[in-house]
Amino acid sequence: MQELEVDLEAFGDIFATIQSAPFTVVEIDVAMAAALADQLGVPVRRCYISDETLQDRIARTSASSQEIIATKLPDRGSTMAGDFGEILTALFQAAVEHPGVVLDPKKWRLKQDRTKPAPGSDVVQMILPHWPTASEEDRIICSEVKTKSTPGNWKPIEHAIADSKKDSSRRFIKTLNWLKERALDTGLSTVSVAQLDRFIHAIDHPTAQREFRAVAVISASLVADELVDVVAPPASERALIVISVPDLKSNYELVYDAALLSSDESEAVA
Repeated sequence: MQELEVDLEAFGDIFATIQSAPFTVVEIDVAMAAALADQLGVPVRRCYISDETLQDRIARTSASSQEIIATKLPDRGSTMAGDFGEILTALFQAAVEHPGVVLDPKKWRLKQDRTKPAPGSDVVQMILPHWPTASEEDRIICSEVKTKSTPGNWKPIEHAIADSKKDSSRRFIKTLNWLKERALDTGLSTVSVAQLDRFIHAIDHPTAQREFRAVAVISASLVADELVDVVAPPASERALIVISVPDLKSNYELVYDAALLSSDESEAVA
């Protein structure tokens, strides 16, 4: 996540843990949520297109940065909500691991259709503390993320748990192989083939930890109702994390508005 240039120590401070068992609930307060657009405009844009690629496309096409960025970002609606939930989860997990380094393939850069979610497991992140030497301290985190920003019958927690089970059965390995194909084809600037192979061919390396997580990113006004009668999955199988964000819809839309207007020169403070 280093390429996003987020101060992960400071970013981690926006999350307050209000429950840690039998599942985790963290919340962002109103003031912190209102500042997300200023904090995350550039990093969110970098999740879709790097500074280097953006400048190359500007040079080759003579188009404006806004025109090029617009071809990468999702439209307002369910895909934007889902992408934001995934990106927020990826940053939250990286902040929890700080100062450890988290490697993330940035699946949002690999979309064939910006109006649809990226395929496969939602958030896949690797911690390789002694790389290029593989060790038993190596970990890979696979998080299934569901987002709910407006009232309705949609049950994000229930669906996050159910789909996380798909990750731990087959989808996770399929996603790693798909990422390897992309790395061999167009290349991944943030994760190498060797790092993916460390987990794809796990038997050839020291035993690593696999962690599965079901994450629900929910607008704060809806959280209480969504937590009623929640049954946490066994901790040995997967963790359940609920992230409460005030005015989620309006705040993620402001983040994407800021991302559309960003460029690598515009905000070195990301």
